[in-house]
Amino acid sequence: MSSVEREGKEIRSLTHKNEKCVGCGICSDVCPTTAIKMGPLLPIARGLVKMDYLTINKNDCCLCGLCASSCPFDALELDINGINTKKMDNYPLWTHDASIDSETCIYCGRCSTACPTDAIFLQRSLPDVKELVRGETEVDQDKCIQCGVCEEMCPAEAITMDRNDINSSNPSIASSVDIDESKCIYCGICRRACPVDAIKIVCTTCMERDEIVNPEIKGDIILDEDTCIKCGWCQEVCPVDAAEVTKPFEGEIFLRDDFTCKGDSCHACADVCPCNAISIVEGKSVINPIFCILCGACTKACPQQGIILKRKNMNLENVKSKAWTNRLADLLED
Repeated sequence: MSSVEREGKEIRSLTHKNEKCVGCGICSDVCPTTAIKMGPLLPIARGLVKMDYLTINKNDCCLCGLCASSCPFDALELDINGINTKKMDNYPLWTHDASIDSETCIYCGRCSTACPTDAIFLQRSLPDVKELVRGETEVDQDKCIQCGVCEEMCPAEAITMDRNDINSSNPSIASSVDIDESKCIYCGICRRACPVDAIKIVCTTCMERDEIVNPEIKGDIILDEDTCIKCGWCQEVCPVDAAEVTKPFEGEIFLRDDFTCKGDSCHACADVCPCNAISIVEGKSVINPIFCILCGACTKACPQQGIILKRKNMNLENVKSKAWTNRLADLLED
């Protein structure tokens, strides 16, 4: 973590939180005093070098806060007299956002599985099997030959065989074969597979279906805003449209026409992409714009400068300074 602090009429402190940083270099691009220098992005992303994505020259930094205001990931924070500028009315405010409607969510878990930053937490409770199926089972221990076929075949893993250590004093292979009715779904596979007809099973689920409650899935879905980078994975994979995402930038990204991607032998772009938007297909990089947040990390990592990024708009409001407006305009296409 890098930090700069200076006292005067105001106490100003600038802090860089590397755990939130994606190495996009936006802060370095807009810094009016070139006080921010980027580290070796690719080795850091690959875990080959243990250092922060950026360093701040304390002598050059004027603590203006432009870098903190322009960072879409809250990796840089400027405090004035102990108050974060993001809470001040006279500083810019990002309007990109992500949310999951818990009323609409069906707790399927697709979003939490797909999220590239593990920002979504799912707590799900499922009904017990015994509440949804009914029946009767019985194992005739006298007929049973302890072959273990039923245990291996059971799709619900409801059958266990208590095996013995065979010796001359105890030649019995197992003491019993038991069916756990809290797991049993009364499918009858064990009965049909048993070579000696030692298992009896009757399923009454269909006959008693009016008495059996419908399965109810309960849970909680939590989106960690500190970790979320607004990539849109949750919105794209949600089957009930419970997730909604507004990205920080609008624009396009593509490979140069005259660019020969080295794909499998390089994959630098895929390694640094924070939102898992880049994959290697048939030996070439493929960027899916649906998941791209136009941060620009891949453009800086590509050793051949083969990726073109064109930002058309940024969802940043309340920019009151003309100097800041002009500086931020450098992030957008002319």
